[in-house]
Amino acid sequence: MKVSIVVTHLLGTGHLARALTLARAFVAGGHSATVISGGMHAPHLDGKGVEQVQLPPLRSDGADFAQLLDQSGHIAGDAIFSARSAMLAEHVQTAQPDVLITELFPFGRRTLTAEFVALLEAAHRLPRRPLICASIRDILAPPSKPAKADRTDDLIERFYDTVLVHADADVTPLSLSWPVSDRLVGKLHYTGYVAPPPPLPHPGRLGQSEIIVSAGGGDVGAKVFDTCLAAAKRDPKRRWRLLLGGRDAATKSARLMRTAPANITIEPARPDFRQMLYHAAASVSLCGYNTALDVLQSGVRAVFIPFDAGNEVEQGLRADALAELTGIAVLRNAELTPDALLGALDRVVSDSPRAPRTTGFDGAIETVRWTETMRKAMQ
Repeated sequence: MKVSIVVTHLLGTGHLARALTLARAFVAGGHSATVISGGMHAPHLDGKGVEQVQLPPLRSDGADFAQLLDQSGHIAGDAIFSARSAMLAEHVQTAQPDVLITELFPFGRRTLTAEFVALLEAAHRLPRRPLICASIRDILAPPSKPAKADRTDDLIERFYDTVLVHADADVTPLSLSWPVSDRLVGKLHYTGYVAPPPPLPHPGRLGQSEIIVSAGGGDVGAKVFDTCLAAAKRDPKRRWRLLLGGRDAATKSARLMRTAPANITIEPARPDFRQMLYHAAASVSLCGYNTALDVLQSGVRAVFIPFDAGNEVEQGLRADALAELTGIAVLRNAELTPDALLGALDRVVSDSPRAPRTTGFDGAIETVRWTETMRKAMQ
């Protein structure tokens, strides 16, 4: 099968990371996969073996998703949106994929509705239209108005064959965060969580006994890093490693390292981050989908500081569910101080070890299997 996955990450890079994981699973299954990305370039993500197409990139203005910015930080104008729509329609017409997957849309990315509809209409005009799937994570940002859920149902009914929910229905059913209507429920298929294969421990045991601080690959997390830096200065007996993401991460980390104490390492986000978690004393991070799975797969003790700017609730719901496990604590941004963070770290470090979780992460493989089955049924 020829598979096209369309994704635009606007704040962090979790959406793109999940799309790339799905694409690699299709390639491993003997198919070809192309990821069409509409967000900013994310060089730390693993795109090996996957064809990638870059749209003129967009990003959010912090947590404001209603106003999008271009690569230069200016408000995106009509020309960039028109170019993106044209590129998406042209891709479908040229590639003529067997499977078309839109990541998050129509459950999110409503500011990009015009370009997604242009894509979907082009797909439906093909002589042999593709299987069309929506791909969503475990927990969504709940719709602020019932009308938004209704519009989503309308788009699903009009364009889509199935909705791939990358979660365990017994743990985080979609209904926890989204109103599942009678129109929608019949199209849901739970794949399990989408995660890369568990990494091997770091060959150089990098991260050994460190507090590893991360905030994904975007520009969020400034308060987390500032608080961790202040906490680390009060905690000279432990080693701390801060992994900065987003634009100018190399410049920012180099500047901060010039005045950092000897127990602190500050550097850009690393591709071997997941391997380092096996050796860490604890992780301090946001609670995005991919980071949460990294913590579960590695078994590392963790303090989650869920992103909650702009009334976001997704990460808080996920963090509260994970805090039921041994060695995991949650600290809200409103409570985040150096002393509170050090107290939370002391609690999780003193907890009993938690074994790495090895099951429930084959959502990418199940996605390949399910789309193969549905595509054959269309023929």
